[in-house]
Amino acid sequence: MPKGSPELTASRKEEIVNACERLYRTMSFKEITIKEIGEVTSFTRTSIYNYFQTKEEIFLALMQREYENWASEMDSIADMNETMSAEGFADSMAHSLEKHQQLLKLLAMNHYDMEENSRPERLTEFKVAYGASLDAVRACIRKFFPKIDDESFIFVFFPFLFGVYPYSVATEKQLTAMREANIRFRMHSIYEIIYSCVLQLLGGKS
Repeated sequence: MPKGSPELTASRKEEIVNACERLYRTMSFKEITIKEIGEVTSFTRTSIYNYFQTKEEIFLALMQREYENWASEMDSIADMNETMSAEGFADSMAHSLEKHQQLLKLLAMNHYDMEENSRPERLTEFKVAYGASLDAVRACIRKFFPKIDDESFIFVFFPFLFGVYPYSVATEKQLTAMREANIRFRMHSIYEIIYSCVLQLLGGKS
């Protein structure tokens, strides 16, 4: 890590993660390289290695930020409401996650690679953010639905998130292949998928 103020270090790491996020909107994980990321930052490509050793660490930092922001939103839902119906909570959670499409895309495509190719200390930082999201959802379930087993909810809901993106976003190539395979399907939005799952886990409409 280069010498410099903590503020400068944090700012440069944020710039790198922001650059990665912008590229990931139009490029695949495989297409994005450290070189590509460096070309859209304000400092040299080689400087990136002072902050992240692999591109997977950059993606992991992006997913960490997504988890942190989502956990903060879930905490706000718990803080701002005394009670919530099953429909209201499902609606709030679905809206919160549709704002984090990048998180769902990363979970669906590259989670294992990011963890496997990151240093232990970077992975621990990520797990802290992931744990905070578990705690935030758990707190909501305990507060609003005390009769629901919060651990059972967590056990089903978090693995379920890995499949949301592929069922809500498809390329024209994928859609064409499904039509030619005579698969009956209808694409659903992230909101629809999340809302339906949460409502079912809470026992349906209250």
